[in-house]
Amino acid sequence: MMMMMMMMMMMMIMMIMMIMMRMMMMMMMMMMMMMMMMMRMTMMMMMMMMMMMIRI
Repeated sequence: MMMMMMMMMMMMIMMIMMIMMRMMMMMMMMMMMMMMMMMRMTMMMMMMMMMMMIRI
């Protein structure tokens, strides 16, 4: 009986850990995507500025 309870507890902890890991991974991916988008936007702005300068 005690062993079964311990096993169940371990399984529950493992499941929670897995879910937390997945959530963290998702958050990291989202952050990376946002960073990439920001970088792209800045690059586009820089290119536009350069074009304007050349035009002027």
